[in-house]
Amino acid sequence: MKDAYSLILSAIDNGIYRPGDRLVESELAERFGVSRTPVREALQRLETQSMLKRDGRSLIVATLDHNQLAELYTVRTELEALAARLAARHATPEEIRVLAGMIDEDRASLGDPAALARANRRFHHQIHLASHNRYLVQQLNLVHRSMALMAGTTLAAKGRDSVTLDEHQAIVDAIGKRDETGAEQALRRHISMAYETRLKEDARLHDEGGA
Repeated sequence: MKDAYSLILSAIDNGIYRPGDRLVESELAERFGVSRTPVREALQRLETQSMLKRDGRSLIVATLDHNQLAELYTVRTELEALAARLAARHATPEEIRVLAGMIDEDRASLGDPAALARANRRFHHQIHLASHNRYLVQQLNLVHRSMALMAGTTLAAKGRDSVTLDEHQAIVDAIGKRDETGAEQALRRHISMAYETRLKEDARLHDEGGA
């Protein structure tokens, strides 16, 4: 049974609670079937970690501004690139086959951004694990937790879903060849394209908002 902190964090990560949504202690306790005390403690912990912020007397899911987004992608790029390089060096044949199999399975989810977003998180986490560096995995877990604060998924952008899977394939191909530099470069290109798409989508949403 997950604790209240993990349940709330998972709900944010899966888009049940989105940036700007208000979190109410009593409603969370009822939703997850836990008492209010662990929920209160979980909310305090998430606020300390900047996942939640104060809005008057209420807590809402935090939103990343333009500068925070740039900082997050900078850190993510460097850590993910290192993970890909180490995976090319340390991944077992079984781990490489699992990564390749994920891409094949994920093609069945083309056209379903939410499903692909979940699959994308699994794929990247598998690369993190394949690096065989526990400290790197811990840091990447923190980065990906903060990524839950981004509105929506870039995989909803037109054509981005199939291109993403092609980029995943390039990463796995390099890992499979034990090409450390190639794996790192493929991962960097992948994150760069995702960041560019994110910026374009944010700009589009800003324009639609009439600002």
